Amino acid sequence: MSGRTWASRQIQPRLVAEPAERSGSSPEFWSRRSDGQGVQLCRRIQDARSGCREERSSRADDRFAGLVAGRLRHYGGLFIRMAWHSAGTYRITDGRGGAGQGQQRFAPLNSWPDNANLDKAPPSCGPIKQKYGNNISWADLMILTGNVALESMGFKTFGFAGGRADVWEPEELYWGPEGTWLGDERYSGERQLAEPLGAVQMGLIYVNPEGPNGNPDPVAAARDIRETFARMAMNDEETVALIAGGHTFGKTHGAGDPSLIGPEPEGGAIEDQGLGWKSTFGTGVGKDAITGGPEVTWTQTPTRWSNYFFENLFNYEWELTASPAGAKQWVAKNADASIPDAFDPGKKKLPTMLTTDLSLRFDPIYEKISRRFLENPDQFADAFARAWFKLTHRDMGPKVRYLGPEVPAEDLIWQDVIPAVDHPLVDDKDVADLKAKVLASGLSVQELVSTAWASASTFRGSEKRGGANGARIRLAPQKDWDVNRPAQLAKVLGVLEGIQKDFNAAQAGAKKISLADLIVLAGSAGVEKAAKAAGYDIVVPFTPGRIDASQEQTDAASFAPLEPRADGFRNYVNSGRMQFMKPEEALVDRAQLLTLTAPEMTVLVGGLRVLKAGQPEHGVFTNRPETLTNDFFVNLLDMGTQWAPLAGKDGVYEGRDRKTNEFKWTGTRVDLIFGSHSQLRAIAEVYAQSDAKAKFVKDFVAAWNKVMNADRFDLV
Repeated sequence: MSGRTWASRQIQPRLVAEPAERSGSSPEFWSRRSDGQGVQLCRRIQDARSGCREERSSRADDRFAGLVAGRLRHYGGLFIRMAWHSAGTYRITDGRGGAGQGQQRFAPLNSWPDNANLDKAPPSCGPIKQKYGNNISWADLMILTGNVALESMGFKTFGFAGGRADVWEPEELYWGPEGTWLGDERYSGERQLAEPLGAVQMGLIYVNPEGPNGNPDPVAAARDIRETFARMAMNDEETVALIAGGHTFGKTHGAGDPSLIGPEPEGGAIEDQGLGWKSTFGTGVGKDAITGGPEVTWTQTPTRWSNYFFENLFNYEWELTASPAGAKQWVAKNADASIPDAFDPGKKKLPTMLTTDLSLRFDPIYEKISRRFLENPDQFADAFARAWFKLTHRDMGPKVRYLGPEVPAEDLIWQDVIPAVDHPLVDDKDVADLKAKVLASGLSVQELVSTAWASASTFRGSEKRGGANGARIRLAPQKDWDVNRPAQLAKVLGVLEGIQKDFNAAQAGAKKISLADLIVLAGSAGVEKAAKAAGYDIVVPFTPGRIDASQEQTDAASFAPLEPRADGFRNYVNSGRMQFMKPEEALVDRAQLLTLTAPEMTVLVGGLRVLKAGQPEHGVFTNRPETLTNDFFVNLLDMGTQWAPLAGKDGVYEGRDRKTNEFKWTGTRVDLIFGSHSQLRAIAEVYAQSDAKAKFVKDFVAAWNKVMNADRFDLV
């Protein structure tokens, strides 16, 4: 199988139905979170701890045991790698990847070269999954097992949270343009890695351990490491801690010629039952195992936590050598044989390192951090514990989603902390009064709707970040994003803050309205006013309970990737940033991140256009702006309009009367895709019908409410 099979463009402007719609089954069957409560999770954790360390003879197939340090009778290294590689696909550019859905069980991840022989790890956890069934998800179990492996080797972890939901199919992601495994066509200029990708080659989690394109240059490798780990939201200290901490345990397997390895799981025969990489080198297992090229054991105690990684890194000088598989690696000069052989207890080996390990010594920034960890083992242990927790929980969203008895009490800034509700919430009468004050404030429908949409539409379902809760739209960096029209935003927020202040001051008790709630409520009031202007009295649902976050609780650098390069809902394209999708593809991409269906995406675009909620110069196909009508679809599908590219305006089109050539509208690729793309046109045609006006308003309100509450995990 080639990488091309799994490298099709990330999202085309086509419909992607939800699993429940495709299968006809209950969504609860396919997407389950662990219940994660009390005694049951404690028992599961204990079972995982018991299963992590077993005699080789207890395995049904000795091949499983032979691919790890069998003589040490420990599966810890395998399970750490399983957890690491499950979580390590996370990328901050779009929040996709990560451990949150257990995607490592599916193609293409189950067949990536970097995941060689990890197909043996989930079956090793199978008895625990079978015992507890839906009480623990595969996604949770894979991370829990990694934690347990670390603990079984004497390391104190920072904590564990359950709550990841399994899915039944691979997520449709763009993993790169290459057509073959380990292909490298994702760089331009001075080794600029294409976005949104986070790894250097097709089928790798991060970087090539032999160095960039196999060049054994630790300094050059450090540049790749820094880039790829930054795209996983890790800073330099976290990067050093993760690499050194992970390489304190276990070994790599490069015992012989890699050409003797059979196909990956997805390329195997049906009788292989999902297992791949069968090797014909020697016995194919144990001392003859081949997982990749290098053959490296980093420390003198590969099944115990220690500081040997840094001691070896700095105590020796290193010379380039080759593994039995021919891979470039490094061996200590003038060193005693002190590294235990995994399969012969009477044999010792020379210390060895990967090119990417030496980066932690020869890159000046990494070197400074590494020496501090060498001299302060407690700091190293704490940094690794925290970085490991971040690695394995980064895509889970806020702490309110965490389940289980081992959730750390400490709040971490990357969790996008929002304070707990500490006051009585507004009631229905308060809501009505506040709406009246908002509508009497002089703010337009366009201003109210635009601000609420800007606040809520930052949500990314991929990693459960962003959204209206916290009112971070008033904080850096969001308040300054071009897409949010900062001058207008400041005006609207100023008015709403005045209403908030007056309301809160007038309450006899401790009742309050947060700005986060008021922004959403004001937007809903604007939608209701626009619907009324169209002849429909409708109430937009509103549930209070959002709380305002502070700037100190907001990592501005971490929020920066949430700024949209393009937002088709607002007809916006940032001309100052490189675009790696067409605008219409970016629309569908954003809709997927907002967890919207194709009809929801369609009705929202149509409604936001007539409400002028985006860039108002294009796509407002109505003579009744700020009125919630289906005019966008009616006028887009009018066969009396002929469209042509507008000269000098890339991606902009001019609509003229087909008979008189009279100018009518301008629209973008995002606007016109709803008439051009057959499936989207079919949905647009429904909303353009004369008998669909009420349906359009009702569906718009439902989709609007979904986006406004996308981050309200407290309501689930």
